[in-house]
Amino acid sequence: MASSTICGRHHPYLVYDQLEFDVPVGSVGDCYDRYLVRLEEMRQSVRILHQCLDRLPGGPENESKEPINVPDYKVVLPPKEKVLTRMEELIHQFILVTQGVNAPPGEVYFAAENPKGQLVLHSQQGRWHATPAENPLAVLRESQRCSLLLPGHMVGDTVAILGSLDFVMGECDR
Repeated sequence: MASSTICGRHHPYLVYDQLEFDVPVGSVGDCYDRYLVRLEEMRQSVRILHQCLDRLPGGPENESKEPINVPDYKVVLPPKEKVLTRMEELIHQFILVTQGVNAPPGEVYFAAENPKGQLVLHSQQGRWHATPAENPLAVLRESQRCSLLLPGHMVGDTVAILGSLDFVMGECDR
């Protein structure tokens, strides 16, 4: 939630400007402080989810059975039962999964929250793609912090320090 709430707070989109939440900030910067911030991020995420659930048509349980998604299967994935029994829905699902949603003609720039930072999507000529230059891998940002955090600590502290960062180990080879 860290960067996502900052994005939602300072550059609100969708309903972020109508939601109440706090952006957790640590004061010390050590492993325990990052742990406490992470816990508060989860609490604030749950707070945001509860507010969003309350705004659903028919309430959190959708007692009125109103549709929540758009019934256009060219934009939203169709229900699995229809995919397994109808050819048109199968085709729509295949196109959505393999090609994505068609964007409007021209150029479109959209930034959205992501657990590892801000996800930037860019569309040219009707196709969406993540822009690598504007969305560097999170592991690069996190690994650059190691040179500041590790000096002066014991080797055994390395595990706790690295564990308090937000690494995605599968990206380390890039």
